Amino acid sequence: MINITINDKKLQVEPGTTIIDAARKMNIKIPVLCYNPDLPPWAACGICIVRMANSPKMVRACCTACEENMNIITHDPEIIAVRRAVLELILSSHPDDCLQCPRSQSCELQDLAAEFGIREAPFKKIVNKLPIDDSNPAIVLCPEKCIRCGRCVKVCQDVQNVWALEFLGRGFSGKIASAADAPLGESPCIKCGQCAAHCPVGAIYERDDTKQVWSALQDANKHTVVQIAPAVRVAIAEEFGLPPGTVFTKKLYAALRRLGFNTIFDTNFSADLTVMEEGSELVKRLTEKGSPIPLITSCCPAWVDYMEKYYPDMIPNFSTAKSPQQMMGAMIKAYWADKAGVDPAKVYSVSVMPCTAKKWETRRNEDMKSAAKLLGADLGYDVDIVITTRELARMIKQAGIEILELADEEADSPMGPYTGAGTIFGVTGGVMEAAVRSAYYLVTKKEMGDVNFSPARGMEGVKEGEVDFGNGTKIKIAVAHQMGNIAAVLDKIREARDAGNPPPYQFIEVMACRGGCIAGGGQPYGCTDEIRKQRTAGIYEDDNKSKYRCSHQNPFINQVYKEFLGEPGGEKAHKLLHTEYIERPMYIK
Repeated sequence: MINITINDKKLQVEPGTTIIDAARKMNIKIPVLCYNPDLPPWAACGICIVRMANSPKMVRACCTACEENMNIITHDPEIIAVRRAVLELILSSHPDDCLQCPRSQSCELQDLAAEFGIREAPFKKIVNKLPIDDSNPAIVLCPEKCIRCGRCVKVCQDVQNVWALEFLGRGFSGKIASAADAPLGESPCIKCGQCAAHCPVGAIYERDDTKQVWSALQDANKHTVVQIAPAVRVAIAEEFGLPPGTVFTKKLYAALRRLGFNTIFDTNFSADLTVMEEGSELVKRLTEKGSPIPLITSCCPAWVDYMEKYYPDMIPNFSTAKSPQQMMGAMIKAYWADKAGVDPAKVYSVSVMPCTAKKWETRRNEDMKSAAKLLGADLGYDVDIVITTRELARMIKQAGIEILELADEEADSPMGPYTGAGTIFGVTGGVMEAAVRSAYYLVTKKEMGDVNFSPARGMEGVKEGEVDFGNGTKIKIAVAHQMGNIAAVLDKIREARDAGNPPPYQFIEVMACRGGCIAGGGQPYGCTDEIRKQRTAGIYEDDNKSKYRCSHQNPFINQVYKEFLGEPGGEKAHKLLHTEYIERPMYIK
C-alpha cells in the first residue's frame, strides 16, 4: 500500500490506483465526461483535473496513478474555474436543442452544466452542422452532438473489437463516424448498442419505435401481444427511482395492461422453449458421429451478426435454435392465436428487450416469418416491433401510469409462466447453466442434485468448466461475454481443428455485452460493474424463488409440445423454431 493525502485527509491505496478511484474511496466526486469505469482512461476532456499541494501543475485524475506521499487537491476555486471553462468551451460547439434530445434529463453534459451553474455563454456559439445517420436498423448517429469524449470509439474498438466507429478529421472539422465515413448501416456494426449505452450525450441513441407501438395500441383492428425479456425485469425499476436489481416483473405486467396490451406473455417462457430445442440439439450432436462440435449458442443477435461477419467458418457449429424472442413471436402467431380464437393476421407482436440488436434480429432473414410460412398466410414477420427497456419506461411515463402504486399482476397463459432456468438467460453464463440443467436430465433421465452451476457464473471474461453427467459422459464448456473476449475461445477451436485435434470444448455460450443482457445496449444508462452485480443478483433471486428451476419441468412447455410442436427438434419444431446462417460482408457496398 502507498500513503497519499486527498484534501488534507490521509488514505492508503494499492499501487497503480488512479487519483479518481482514490477520491471515490473517500466519497469525493471528481467530474468526468470522457472517463467511464468500463473503458481504459485516455484523458480526452480535461474536466477531471486536480493539482498537487504547493504546485501550480494540474494533472488529469482519470489517468494519473497515485504515488507515495502524493498530496492532492481535488477542489478549489482555481480548479473549479478551469473545469467551468472546459465545460463552456464544450457547450460553445454543442447544440442547444435539449428539449428535443433523446438524452434530455439523462445527459451527463446537461447534469454538469447544471451543477456548475452555467447560465451564460462567454464563447461564440459555433455548431458544426452534420446530418443524422439513421441508416442502421437499431442505432442512430447524431454527430453534431458529439463532444469527442471518445467513449463510443473506445467501447467499439477496445471492448467489443468491432471497429465500426472512429474519429475522422481534426480540430473543428473532426467528427465521430463509422469506419471510412460510410453510413453506419453499411459498416461492420453489430448493433449491440454499447456505443449508445456509453455515450454521455445524445450523439448516439437507439432507434425509437414507440410511435408504431402507440399506433397499434390505438388500432381497434389489431390484437396487441407483448413479451418482456428476462433482463428487463431487473433494470427498468431504475427508471422509476428504485435500486438496480429490483425484480419488477409483476408490476410490469400490470403496467403493460394499463398501456392497453390485449395479451401479455413472458420471454422467459420461450427461453425455456429455447433450452428444450438447444439442449436436444446438444445431446444429438454429442451422440451422432460427425456432428459439428462444439455447439455454440445463438440467442444473442449481436453475436450472430459478429459471427456471420468475422467467423463465418464457425457457422456449422452455431446452434440453429432461434432466440427466445423469435421463438415467442413464432409461437404467438402459429400456436396461441388459433388456441385463443384470434385471427393471426390481426396479431401485432411487440417485444420489450434490453438489447438494441433485437430490433435488427426481427428482420434478419426470411426464417423470421416462420409462422406465415407454416400457416401459408400473409402474417408479416413473427415479431412486428421491438422496443428497449428505455423506450418502455418512456411509454409508461407518457401514459401517466404510477407504476410503483400498481398491484402485482400475472402474465397470461399458456406462454407466461416460466422457470428459473428461463430467467437466468438474462446474465452471462445463464444460457449455459439453463441448458446444462435440462441436458443433464435429457442424457441421464435424472434431475441434477444441485442445479446451481457455478462454473458458468461470475464476471470473468472467459469462464471454463466441465459437466459430468455421471454415466461416463463429460463435456467441457466455455462462457464468453463482451465481444472482445470471444476471439481467445474461437482461436483455440481453430488451432485444434487445424492440428487435427479434438475441440477443447463441446458447448460454448457467447453474449456480446459485458455481464450479458442485464447490461444490454437498451438498458437504463449509467451501467457499471457494481450495477451489473446488482442486476445479476436480482436475476438469481428470481431463479431461486421459482417453483420450477429447470425448463423441462415447466408444465406449460410440456403442454405446447403435446398440443402442437410434437417433440423437441421434431419436424414442426424445426420449421418454426430454428433458422440458418450465412456469411455476411463486413462492409456493404
